[in-house]
Amino acid sequence: MPLIRVPLSVRWRDLDAFNHVNNSKYLSYLEEARLRWMLGVPGQGLDDHVAPVVAAAHLNYRRPIEWPAEVDVELFVERLGNTSVSIGHRIVDAKDDAILYCDGNVVMVWIDRGTGRAAELPIAVREACTAETAALR
Repeated sequence: MPLIRVPLSVRWRDLDAFNHVNNSKYLSYLEEARLRWMLGVPGQGLDDHVAPVVAAAHLNYRRPIEWPAEVDVELFVERLGNTSVSIGHRIVDAKDDAILYCDGNVVMVWIDRGTGRAAELPIAVREACTAETAALR
């Protein structure tokens, strides 16, 4: 069960000279899905003291996305740590999720805004991630 599945429309401006979605736009699609998921987490995992940052991003480009297209971005928990969560992702065709455009993961680390050092994962984020992983069992 994914954390979230977000439908997105490919925009004309997302295309490159080869008439398919530019590789950098995949990161934008993933960011949009993460933000929509975070909006559903109480407190959104940030406050005056802590906030999430992207520590690493890994993308496997499986096939080009051509315009026009409707895609779904799926996010799921791969690993839950003390200060971070590894969020797996898949970008698939909206009508046929067997058509995989991209997969991989993003590591989100919560940092202390004052020191810039890693901070404990907020309880609301841990609970949101734990609920998702418990549903998989």
